[in-house]
Amino acid sequence: MKKRKNTLKFIIIILVLSLGLGYAFLTTTLQIEGVTDIDANTWNVYWDNVQVKSGSVTATTPTIDSSKTTVSFNVHLSEPGDYYEFTVDAINDGSIDAMIETITKTINNSTTVPNYLNYTVTYDDDVEIENNHILEAGKKEIYKIRVEYRTDINPSDLPSAAASLPLTFGLTYVQATTDAEEVEHTLAYTVNIFDTSAPDYNMVLLEQAIPSFITKYRSGDEAVAALRTASGSNNIQFSLKHRINNGRVAESYVEFIVTPEMVSAHPEMTAGTYTIRGSGATYNTSTDSFNDDSPYYLNNKAVLLSAFGAENCTDTSSGFYCGINILRSEIKMNGHVYVCDGSWHCSVFAGGGSVCDIE
Repeated sequence: MKKRKNTLKFIIIILVLSLGLGYAFLTTTLQIEGVTDIDANTWNVYWDNVQVKSGSVTATTPTIDSSKTTVSFNVHLSEPGDYYEFTVDAINDGSIDAMIETITKTINNSTTVPNYLNYTVTYDDDVEIENNHILEAGKKEIYKIRVEYRTDINPSDLPSAAASLPLTFGLTYVQATTDAEEVEHTLAYTVNIFDTSAPDYNMVLLEQAIPSFITKYRSGDEAVAALRTASGSNNIQFSLKHRINNGRVAESYVEFIVTPEMVSAHPEMTAGTYTIRGSGATYNTSTDSFNDDSPYYLNNKAVLLSAFGAENCTDTSSGFYCGINILRSEIKMNGHVYVCDGSWHCSVFAGGGSVCDIE
């Protein structure tokens, strides 16, 4: 019986093979042909634009290597209170969105920070850097690096001998996936150009998230450049910025720039970047008017005087006005502030709403 079973199995195998051979001459060829056009794409994420903070101890300015992937610095901290701080831009100059996959930070090859030292790497507004944070194509993030000899330490925590501590911070950027997350910065710049077809005319209100149809920027320079493009005016030196708290607008400002060229024509002015705060004026029920001693108003007045010089400023019935031929600003006692170049202007209204539009 056992021998017979083995024979049957063998015969079955032969039959199956014979069937396969018997129909091998019947064939059908199916194919699909097409052409796919692929756009050119580039991947180019790198460091650029090192800026050392005023007040840092004297040191050699950090350098960026030829591949623009490594920043190197060497600093000597002599006593408690000494610090060194600088910023560097992470730029995505490619056409593909990137996101952070891994983050590493060590001191002397360890993740433990000595009690006498602070070593922090954050975004420039102190927001923590996290995995999956996106760096969109054509955008940048500003990183802040700070190393500090702490003052709030016990004598026993002081180092007993001089030490040389290697510091490292590493990021790995990869192509963004659906896990990518936008960075919740505490400050966001916008231009919010007036558009009657857009909800609320592109106005950003207090206590709301900045609407998705309004573009956010990481720096005033980027916002100014966008407003210049939109308006066709190269005179524009201002934009809006917003303080963000838990994803919602807590306060709005107008930021403006006094350029060296302005100072050359008007020596009473002072070059620099200035911010005036919108809204916030207090109302006096006994006089049925806004108080001109509102901290917002007085601080804004001091800012304008510093920027424009007293010769270019005057008190008005409703507030304070400063101006030269290509830059003007007014702050009002009811909290309304604006800056303009003669046609375009950016405003924060008494209720806190902010927008840029044509006068």
